[in-house]
Amino acid sequence: MVSGFAGLLFLGSMLLPGRRVTGPEVEGQSTTYKLNGLALFLMTVMVACFAQVSGWFSLSVLHTRFASLFVATNVFAFALSGWLYWGRARPRDAPPGPWKGFFFGVELNPAWFGVDLKMFSYRPSLIGLALFNASFAVVQYETYGELTLAMTLYQIFTFLYVLNYFQFEHGMIHTWDLVSERFGWMLIWGDYVLVPFFYCIAGWWLIHPSEPLSPIAVAAIVLLFVFGFWLFRGANEQKHRFKRDPGIRIWGQPARSLDGRLLVSGFWGIGRHLNYTGEICIYLAFTLTTGFASWLPYLLPAWLAGLLWHRSRRDERRCHAKYGELWGRYTQRVRFSMLPFVY
Repeated sequence: MVSGFAGLLFLGSMLLPGRRVTGPEVEGQSTTYKLNGLALFLMTVMVACFAQVSGWFSLSVLHTRFASLFVATNVFAFALSGWLYWGRARPRDAPPGPWKGFFFGVELNPAWFGVDLKMFSYRPSLIGLALFNASFAVVQYETYGELTLAMTLYQIFTFLYVLNYFQFEHGMIHTWDLVSERFGWMLIWGDYVLVPFFYCIAGWWLIHPSEPLSPIAVAAIVLLFVFGFWLFRGANEQKHRFKRDPGIRIWGQPARSLDGRLLVSGFWGIGRHLNYTGEICIYLAFTLTTGFASWLPYLLPAWLAGLLWHRSRRDERRCHAKYGELWGRYTQRVRFSMLPFVY
């Protein structure tokens, strides 16, 4: 199942039409990406729905076989990492030693049959997450004959989150992972194992109903999700639009910047990493649908908060090295990182 799933998505990435976009230049070279992730995601959703309704295949299998799929995907991730390290030509600037080379990767943009493997791996990662989430709803319906309000909210939130990622797939080509990270076990295991198997923990918890959500709780959770989505996607979109055209308008005003390089309008004039704050709010909204019967689902937003805080610190160091004195001016003008007036 794991190999077939990844193989079919890879075949779809090769064959489905998509807009070709050239990424930023790194060390004198740039990579061209084919953006057909949205078509691939929607096609997968249609096939999964048809299989479920027709009785050909039940998504509940993903729940019942969760443990064995977890083991198989780990084997797949280690095998892919090993092939990238030992089975391909090694570039001259590859990290020395097997530990760094295997863990962090040796190639910046490895490709196979014209498909960039680093960009591709986000597809089985997030589509797999969406399918696991859907399987939990199927199991609840098959067990109890209905979906709870909490499960319905969770399914809407997670579907919109994954759908929007693929709508905004063009923005991924400017992210740190795509531009600067080599493709090794760290990214591979994170894409194929961590995201689909851990980021669905709240959906797993919702299968068996507990206390129903009150109308006030529902309204608060929806507002938190909408706010986080607006902050997360709005900040990323402002940055992406500015990189393409510094003369854009943000919130009705011409975009302001420092030396035409660092944006200080919109969200980026309030905080340096508000996109991370927005994503934490989104995942907190996912988790709040489970109520407070257990602390286990809250491991996800806690983990994400720690991960994104660490990434923000890494981003700060990288930007300081890249922009020098200009970054110092930027931090003086935009004093807060992730929480305005607090941090």
